Amino acid sequence: MSRMRTTLTIDDDLAGLLKRRARELGVPFKEAVNGAIRSGLGEAARPRRGAATKTIPHSFGFRPGVDLDKLNQLADDLESEAFVAASQSPRDPARRQRTRTRP
Repeated sequence: MSRMRTTLTIDDDLAGLLKRRARELGVPFKEAVNGAIRSGLGEAARPRRGAATKTIPHSFGFRPGVDLDKLNQLADDLESEAFVAASQSPRDPARRQRTRTRP
C-alpha cells in the first residue's frame, strides 16, 4: 500500500483524544489517526488486498551474432562511440572552454 505524507491541522480536543487513544493502544500517533479515519469512513477505508501484479515475460529477440554473455561489453562500446561523437561536435562546451584558456 502506498503512503502519502501531508500536513493536517487537528483541533486541540481531537488531538488530545487521539494522543490518549495512541497511548491506550500502545501505537504511534499517526497509526491512531489512520485507524480513527478508517473507522470513521467505514468499509470504504479498509486497505484493499488485490491480486498480485502479474508480470508477462516477453522475448525481445536479440539479433543473430549478439553474444548474450557480452552485453556489458556491447553497452560500453556503444557508450564509447557516443562519447567520441559528442567530443568531436563543435558544440562541445568542454572543448570551447579549453580553447578560451589558450593565449
